[in-house]
Amino acid sequence: MMNTSAHKPMRRIVIAGGGTAGWMMAALMSKLLGRQLDIKLVESEEIGTVGVGEATIPALHTFHNLLGINEPEFMAATNATFKLGIQFEGWKNIGQDYFHSFGTTGTDHWSAGFQHFWLKGRAEGIARPYTDYNPETVAAHANRFAHLPRNGLNYAYHLDAGRYAKYLRAMSEAHGVQRIEGKIAAVLQDGPDGKAGDITALQMQDGSRIDGELFIDCTGFRSLLLGETLGVGYEDWSHWLPCDRAVAVQTASVREAWPYTRSICHPFGWQWRIPLQHRVGNGLVYSSKLLSDADAPEVLKRNVEGELLIQPRVIKFLPGQRHKVWERNCIAVGLASGFIEPLESTSIHLIQRSAIRLMQLFPAGGIKPADVDEFNQQSQRELEHIRDFIVLHYHANERTDSELWRHVREMQVPATLRHRIELFRESARVFHPSDELFAPNSWIQVMMGQGIEPQGYHPVADLMGPAELTNFLGDIQLKVSRTVAGLPGHQAYVEQLCAPYRNASTAQLAATPLRA
Repeated sequence: MMNTSAHKPMRRIVIAGGGTAGWMMAALMSKLLGRQLDIKLVESEEIGTVGVGEATIPALHTFHNLLGINEPEFMAATNATFKLGIQFEGWKNIGQDYFHSFGTTGTDHWSAGFQHFWLKGRAEGIARPYTDYNPETVAAHANRFAHLPRNGLNYAYHLDAGRYAKYLRAMSEAHGVQRIEGKIAAVLQDGPDGKAGDITALQMQDGSRIDGELFIDCTGFRSLLLGETLGVGYEDWSHWLPCDRAVAVQTASVREAWPYTRSICHPFGWQWRIPLQHRVGNGLVYSSKLLSDADAPEVLKRNVEGELLIQPRVIKFLPGQRHKVWERNCIAVGLASGFIEPLESTSIHLIQRSAIRLMQLFPAGGIKPADVDEFNQQSQRELEHIRDFIVLHYHANERTDSELWRHVREMQVPATLRHRIELFRESARVFHPSDELFAPNSWIQVMMGQGIEPQGYHPVADLMGPAELTNFLGDIQLKVSRTVAGLPGHQAYVEQLCAPYRNASTAQLAATPLRA
């Protein structure tokens, strides 16, 4: 079909839906292009948001740097804590845990990664556990954290998603975004009877009309604009990712906040625990074939600590992606574009990437097919890379306690993932495409943690004799242990960092001149 927006300047932007996705898009567009655009965001207080994406990954720093967000202000406003990685409990097998940390383990050689030297050291009985060479893992297990002047820890955040959306809303409105309260009754198009072609306006239940030239669909799983109106289909990945439900609840804190996410395996799925300053976020991701929606909340209640602050709510989802995320003059972001369960905390990251990608390919002079194709191709590759990483956690397991774990271990995985597993098992090699989110160290930690053992290592490691290799490994481990020993406790550090901003409201913080 001919795109009537091909030569139409994009000045009036309409974001359908708020929450984290809508306000992240609004914040970045208004900060970078606000003077050139008329941006309106439509949301209804009566329509809830999923709002459980409370764990993030280090890439969020890029987004915050673009917005000029001051970290202590942001953390005070969102009750955030620091995150150094994820503790996977029972994923390889019952009673066997491992840690997926941020950052780098050891020191690489130009010809081979650190894992090759470590594997040689382990074979000769001179290497400590792989995690001892990673400062983020050692600091996480010691419950310590601080910013360091050089070669600091790689970290992300645990945050209150609802407060984060409000924080970004205040920033967006300060940069000229107009928020419109109300429910969408219809999506109008420029074809016959307003039912085909480009989207022209949102018809509201109160009879008003919101016209625009570029529409951002942040309406969640429903995908009102891209899916329902423009008819873009959905690719189902449930044959690789069989969990299709989540139930979430918040509890009062009963201990100091630890600087990592806990992912706890169950026969029917897995459970998260995310510590914030003021509470803990808890959830259960499960297969509805193995656990009913009626029983899931009770199971979660039995596996949390502290008083319940809200009642559990069940969220239904279908893992997969839209065939396109940009069609005509509409771009879907967040849950409207696709969904992969929150095992590696990628939901907020994918919103961020969509926002940045739109800034890079913004159709100021009209929508060009090449830009649309590039946007769609980048989005597809990124989500498929993440999909493979998530599937890896399920597929590489040794559990025999339930139908779920037997099924995912025996299932056929995507060819791209199968190649990665075979490459690592045969030679301990991991290669990293430039546009891929998870670095080699992430793949190494998860593959070894899930029980994939390399059969060999790079011959360059044999150039080191036993004494040299002992010193090489020992120096790294000593540096890590000394660095962590000098760190304060995580809870105390967070409280000290946020204390100057503790009593400021979200709106006041966002309106305060921000420092990079």
